[in-house]
Amino acid sequence: MIVKRGCVVTHSVAQEWGIGKVTEVNEIRATIQFNDGMIRKISSSHFTSLQPADPASYLPPVEKVPVAKARAPRAVSTKPKKAKKLVEAVPVV
Repeated sequence: MIVKRGCVVTHSVAQEWGIGKVTEVNEIRATIQFNDGMIRKISSSHFTSLQPADPASYLPPVEKVPVAKARAPRAVSTKPKKAKKLVEAVPVV
């Protein structure tokens, strides 16, 4: 199979990955984003394991929205605060 950017493929050995879309290709490997959410780099020696798939069957993985983590409230000290000592200015004579 000729692998080009934008092609929709499936891996004949790893069916559990689902359908993937080729995002980058060079002489050494192809980068493919699969339905399971993983981006995998397939070596050119394994291109024979890739089979063409129906483009309508590819569903891009759902992007996860980062959730703001709840922070614990700051601990309140039980010790009384120390009063700062004020040093009075002594006039120089």
